[in-house]
Order: sequence, then structure tokens, then C-alpha cells
Amino acid sequence: MSEIRSSRTVAVASVVLVVGTLTTVPLWGRTGGLPLWLDVAAAVASLATALAQLWWPVPGALAATLLAAASPVATPAATLGALQVARRRRFPVAVAVAVAGVAAHVLRGLWRPNSGISPGWWLLLICVAYGALLGWGALARARHALLISLRERAERAEAEQGRLVAEARMAERRTLAREMHDVLAHRLSLVATHAGALEYRPDSSPEQLARAAGVIRTGVHQALEELRQVIGLLREDDDANDDLAVQPTLADLPRLVAEARDAGQPVRLREEVTDATALPAAAARTAYRVAQEGLTNARKHAPGRPVDMVLRGGPGDRLLIDIRNPLPEAASAPVAPGAGLGLVGLTERVRLAGGRLDHLIVDREFRLLAWLPWPA
Repeated sequence: MSEIRSSRTVAVASVVLVVGTLTTVPLWGRTGGLPLWLDVAAAVASLATALAQLWWPVPGALAATLLAAASPVATPAATLGALQVARRRRFPVAVAVAVAGVAAHVLRGLWRPNSGISPGWWLLLICVAYGALLGWGALARARHALLISLRERAERAEAEQGRLVAEARMAERRTLAREMHDVLAHRLSLVATHAGALEYRPDSSPEQLARAAGVIRTGVHQALEELRQVIGLLREDDDANDDLAVQPTLADLPRLVAEARDAGQPVRLREEVTDATALPAAAARTAYRVAQEGLTNARKHAPGRPVDMVLRGGPGDRLLIDIRNPLPEAASAPVAPGAGLGLVGLTERVRLAGGRLDHLIVDREFRLLAWLPWPA
């Protein structure tokens, strides 16, 4: 607000100085015609119209033009009005004001002829002057419109960039949320399995009880640690999350199977992979998550039942992941909280990796099938 007031003050001072000086010249050198007091009154009125043009360009310019038809001292205010209208109004309006200015000066030339210039040259001079003012004002208006357009375009580009950054961050956070679900579901299912063993086998030996309690403690500690890491990443504003680079792949699959076996889950793993190290990193991470989710689902819905896991494929073909487990009896198959949500997220993860995931029940056996691309 203070900047607007200061610029308005500068504009008023400039108009008073320039128009006042230019008005004084013809008033000082007048040789006759109307009485002096009429030219002085016209000079004061023209200065007022010049100031009015700062707020109302067209009315102020027309008022100065009427005064210019009667007295030469109003010419500076009239020409300034034509320039203001050309800068701030549409071109047809500016042309109309310029034509009115030419007509007013022609009438004054006929009424109060200037002995120093012929009427023809006077008309040519007036037309050239108003044409120059019209072009100058139109050029300034076009430049101002261009600057406004460029500023708006820059603001839109900045807003678009901010939106893209926000979307990238949200996508990264969704990825972290999927990672949190996959990791915690696996860890907590192991903890639940050992806790169930303690509940249903209170007659176990002290060594077995201590071993199960140690596994529970370790699993809870790992789950809390991984949860802390993921939540820390979710709170980060920086887009570069280097911690995401360290993620499990197929090389960690034996450790995953060993953890499941330690929890009492019978797992048979058969790898028929040509060269696991040649599998792209993204596909390797997705394959690990498929295996992890398959074991987690089996522990949730078919505890104690054997799980068969087969990995088959090679470069130039595709990687097949086939996980099977027999279904339990209806009475011993409680529905775990959030059942089915893991498969929904896993299906989306596999699809984003360019593969496909299916799950079905065949002959009382649950099957999880995933295909991932493996370029040569």
C-alpha cells in the first residue's frame, strides 16, 4: 500500500511540474486574443484536468481537449490526455480521443490563427503529433500487457512446479506407506505366531519358553525400529531419501524363509532361476515383497500349514513366483484385521513394475501367482 501511495505521489508531482512548465510557456509568450485572465483560468483548469487524467483518463482528456479549442495554454494537458488514454484504454477509444484533439486544435487554429505557421502546416503538425502520441501510448500499453502476461505465466509455472513437487512427495510417501505395511505385517505376524505358541503351549520347557520370548522381543524391537525409520522418512521434507536405496531383494529371500521356519511355519523353497543377480533391482524388490506377503498371508489365514514357494525364470523371459498353501478348516480360519488389503497394495505394486498378480483357490489350496518382466 505504501508503494502505491508513493508512486501516486510521484505521478502527481511529475504532472504538475511538466504540464505546469509547458502551460507557462504559451501563457508567457501570448500576443493577444482573449483577455489575460481567461488564459490564466484556462491554464489553471487545464492543470486540474491533467491531474484528473491520473484517475479518469477519458473524461480528463476530453475536458482538456475542450479547453485546448479555446486557449493554447491547454495544449499540453490535451496532448498528455491523449497519451494517457492510449496507454490505459482500448485502441478505438484512444483513436476517438486523438481525433477529438485534432479537431479541437484545428478549430482553435481557425479561431485564433498562429501568424508564424500556415494553416496547412499547422494541420500536418497536429496530425503528426497526435499520431505519434497514439502510437507511443499503444506501444506502452502493449508492453505493459506483455509484462503482466509474462508475470502471470511465471506465477503459473511456479504454482505448477509446486504442484508437481507436492505430487512427487505424495507418491514417495505412498511408496513408504506400502513399505511400512509390508515390513510390519511380516514382523508382527512372526510375533503373533510365537505369542500364540506361548498361549497354547504353557507346558513347554523353560528353554523353549525363553527362546520364544526372545524371538518375540527381537521381532518387536525390529518392528519398532523399522517403523521409526519409515515414520522418520515420512516426516522428511527433502525429496532425496537415500535410505530407500537399501531395500531387500531376492538375495535376502533365504533369510526371509529362515525367519518363517524359525516361527514354526513349514516353508519349502525351490528356486529355478537362471541368474538372480541379472534381475533388475526394481523387479528384485517387488519379487521379495511378493514372497513376504505370501508368507504373511499364510501365517495369518493358515497357521501351521506348509507353504510351497517356487521361483522360475531367467533373462529374456519373465520371473514367475508361485506360492501355495492348503486352506485350513473353516473353524480354525479366523479373519485377521485388514485381511485383503495387503494383496490390494501388492497387486498395484506388481502392476507398476510391469507385471501381473493373481490369487485364487484351487482344490482347497490358496495360490498366489506373480509374473514380473525380466529383460535380456
